[in-house]
Amino acid sequence: MIKELKIIDLYSGVGGLSLGGVKAGFNLVGAVEHEKRIIDSHAVNFPKSNHLCTDISSLNGKDLSKKIKIKAIDIAGIVGGPPCQGFSTMGKRSVTDERNLLFNKFFQIVSEINPAFFIAENVPGILDEKYLKIRKKAFGIVESNFDMLAPIKVSANDFGAATTRTRIFFIGIRKDITGGDLISDSLEKMKSKKLTFVKDALKGLPDKIDESWLDFASSWQKLDSLSPNSYTKYINEMVEGIGDLKAIKRFLNKKEVSGCFGTRHTKVVATRYKNLNPGEQDFISKSQKLKNNGFCPTLRAGTDSSKGSFQAVRPIHPLESRVITPREAARLQGFPDWFQFHETKWHSFRQIGNSVCPIVSEKVFLAVRNSLKL
Repeated sequence: MIKELKIIDLYSGVGGLSLGGVKAGFNLVGAVEHEKRIIDSHAVNFPKSNHLCTDISSLNGKDLSKKIKIKAIDIAGIVGGPPCQGFSTMGKRSVTDERNLLFNKFFQIVSEINPAFFIAENVPGILDEKYLKIRKKAFGIVESNFDMLAPIKVSANDFGAATTRTRIFFIGIRKDITGGDLISDSLEKMKSKKLTFVKDALKGLPDKIDESWLDFASSWQKLDSLSPNSYTKYINEMVEGIGDLKAIKRFLNKKEVSGCFGTRHTKVVATRYKNLNPGEQDFISKSQKLKNNGFCPTLRAGTDSSKGSFQAVRPIHPLESRVITPREAARLQGFPDWFQFHETKWHSFRQIGNSVCPIVSEKVFLAVRNSLKL
């Protein structure tokens, strides 16, 4: 039996996968991310974990365990979401995209650490025939020591999130661990019987956003006094040792949340947005107006400075003539109100758009924990 279910999150991003693991009872001992802004935000939310700001391609299993300060034998799981841009239908989808090599790197580190299990998350596009060689090469690295499940396709709205975000999970179980055959059925049974719509996810957040709320200090705004619903109660559950204490105190004592940044729209743009029907797309900005009784489409991250610093298209609020705020995006994605993102609007949206839905990741981790004899 493994006394502590310790996991390391590679390509951690801001922590969507990490949060789901912790909520499912795993001990996040380390996270690796190459961009400082992102790993700094992760550290704010997971202060008791070890954080490495480094290019993972420069690491091997021995280096990783040494820098995280944990013996490889004590690691129960390696998890992570290798960069998906090279596989995404929104990108150029080049087989030779250098970022695709980082998918292989994940499996190389798994083979060197040899944990009880691993979980790798990516976009559905990775299953396309054109990437068959990439998948075979990656899976071949671990096939001697791990049994791999068939890829699991998960839509977030099936598990109680307010977004249709769909992802693929690759799960491998070390050959001496039993119970792997139960994971898929366990996850299937966790599908939510109650749907969460946009209106449910946004309940209590301020509808009226001042366009002058452009800095971090002014992005802190009060929640409405309306009583929370089952969705907001669930996502806002506290986890011991997780979260920034100052942010948690403001949330609990003052009912304040960060990330309510304003966006300056011209009158012409605001009028166009106002006249859109729910679900309709603006013909210029390509932003879609959310339906109160519908789901949010997959939120996009945009690009970093190395790829031109392009902002992603943001959905339009279902009732107001503006795009949604980062805090609204976080709610739709399934993050708690006390969870902190970067202190700028652009990088907040990037972190949320690149993240795993925490609601989904929690269910995946629970299926693993409930099924395996660890």
